[in-house]
Amino acid sequence: MRKTIYTGGCLCGAIRFEATAPAEKPHTCSCRFCQQHTGAPTAAWVEFPAERVAWTGTGGKPSTWRSSDYSSRAFCPACGSSIGAVDDDPVVALLIGGFDDPRDPALAPQYHSFEDCRPDWLSVETASGEE
Repeated sequence: MRKTIYTGGCLCGAIRFEATAPAEKPHTCSCRFCQQHTGAPTAAWVEFPAERVAWTGTGGKPSTWRSSDYSSRAFCPACGSSIGAVDDDPVVALLIGGFDDPRDPALAPQYHSFEDCRPDWLSVETASGEE
């Protein structure tokens, strides 16, 4: 049986990843950390256990900045692209926009976190059809 592997990376290509399925907890988030990390009012994420994520680019692992008592935000030190978050669990949450095929149905957000921080002018619909 062949395993599904999702690939992606940063703008310059120095940081690349391969994440082995299944994709877990695909969701959108409007917390202030996500907003400031991405520069967008909402971020789209998917999680993988750390042992199912391999850093394959010439840049190795992304740089990180400790953003809370349980997580560090990951980014490319060369081009500045936001990659995701590396949690202490150990979980790697990858930003869906960084995948080579962000349209893959397995990556479709199923829920929205921190709706109270979402700007009133922004409508976010999840794959479940909920806003």
